[in-house]
Amino acid sequence: MNGPDVSVVICVYTEDRWEDILAAVSSVRAQSHPAPETLLVVDHNPALKDRLAREYKEAAEVRVLANAGPRGLSAGRNTGIAASRGDVVAFLDDDAVAERHWLKHLASGYADPRVMAVGGRTVPIWASGRRPVWFPEEFDWVVGCTYRGLPAGRVRVRNVLGGNASFRRTAFDAAGGFATGIGRDGDKRPLGCEETELCIRLARARPDALLLIDDRAVIHHRVPERREHFAYFRTRAYAEGLSKALVARSVGADRGLESERRYTTRVLPAGVARGLRDALLARPGGAGRAGAIVAGVCAAAGGYLVGSVRARRGGAAFRVARIEEGALGEADE
Repeated sequence: MNGPDVSVVICVYTEDRWEDILAAVSSVRAQSHPAPETLLVVDHNPALKDRLAREYKEAAEVRVLANAGPRGLSAGRNTGIAASRGDVVAFLDDDAVAERHWLKHLASGYADPRVMAVGGRTVPIWASGRRPVWFPEEFDWVVGCTYRGLPAGRVRVRNVLGGNASFRRTAFDAAGGFATGIGRDGDKRPLGCEETELCIRLARARPDALLLIDDRAVIHHRVPERREHFAYFRTRAYAEGLSKALVARSVGADRGLESERRYTTRVLPAGVARGLRDALLARPGGAGRAGAIVAGVCAAAGGYLVGSVRARRGGAAFRVARIEEGALGEADE
């Protein structure tokens, strides 16, 4: 096998996704670039942890762990990082399946020693069987997928997307782990951006670092029916604004919003124009897509303003994990 050893971390939290979890693990075990270990990190759910331990008791390469930190995705990922042994640590969502060459393409990016992170392409699997006609591809990040506007091929980026990403182990030595208090933590509000904050922090710690996305490293991500509705779309866009305000507080608005400026001034206006053109041509959903883009921008902007006010008032503290010899520590930010 050529390339680095890649440990795969899958963070799980609910038995409602039992079949999805099994499918995710099966897709890792079938990789053409074998993973020496798959770590299932269970987020404060002892019943699920015990059930998974029984399911994989004969699978030496699958390890089941309890989240050693506070409830949430960031702490779960940090637990997996600390317990893993690979030269590279990859992350796969618990409701996604990886194509056979996923790890092969991620691993190949690390031939250049300057590369500290490699992400891939995430394709939605809609519960209804097809994309809602009003749902713009420019907002596929709302459902955790690759969105229109990202460059094609293997390209340098500011940040990778967390559900389909990998990091060289030394990246965590340089920058620490994922910050708790930014991403999903069991709250009803679907926050995010923890991988964005980490990547910007990494670039500061290692100015020579390269972060890549390779669109050949493909996973397929399940989108449940409730996320196909406009109410979730709007809520998720608002939460993204809240999260971006935290990122800007951590790393500064210049870096924290660098990619977003291009997205809002070039990608989204082009999407609105396409939607209006489709409406004029009587194509289904054109007006809805244009309207959804405008509504999404307004919701995200509102969330950013609210989040910025909260941050200035000191109500948005978070912690950055230190990954040390299989253990976790935290420092206030």
